Amino acid sequence: MSARQRIAVGLLTMSLAGFGAWKAHEGFTDVAVIPTQGDVPTIGHGSTRYEDGSRVRLGDTITRQRAEVLARNLLTQDEKLFAASLPGVKLHQEEFDLYMDFVGQYGITNWRSSSMRRDLLAGNYVQACHDLLKWRRAAGYDCSTTINGQPNKRCWGVWQRQLDRHAKCLEAQQ
Repeated sequence: MSARQRIAVGLLTMSLAGFGAWKAHEGFTDVAVIPTQGDVPTIGHGSTRYEDGSRVRLGDTITRQRAEVLARNLLTQDEKLFAASLPGVKLHQEEFDLYMDFVGQYGITNWRSSSMRRDLLAGNYVQACHDLLKWRRAAGYDCSTTINGQPNKRCWGVWQRQLDRHAKCLEAQQ
């Protein structure tokens, strides 16, 4: 077990490294696109809505600077909702960052109903890491599916991102 101390979730915010990694995973697009089949329109660094809650629409455009502000503002909103969903839970910064990365991709509603959240509330940190691997679908398609031993072209990145989160989560348990 680590000698590091976990910190109350309400006292944490996404680190600069975590925010940078999230932006890198999401990429950047100046015109709204549908990133994977069955997804919703996304703009900037993976934003599907604006600060006022209105949805991104195909045809919307954004500058790189506005995308950065939008992403940070939305993550700040989500951080508050995330912290409220985990009363009494303490996390390492790395855990906070990777679960916030999940929230940034899948949304706070999916987070609230997740087994990850239930396991963190119960203090089952390692099981919460393993629960990440349950999230492998996009638009009903299993993104972990291989075709003739090769990664699928539809949404393999979704699965790879979960594998990366899982590995980082387990590292944080050391």
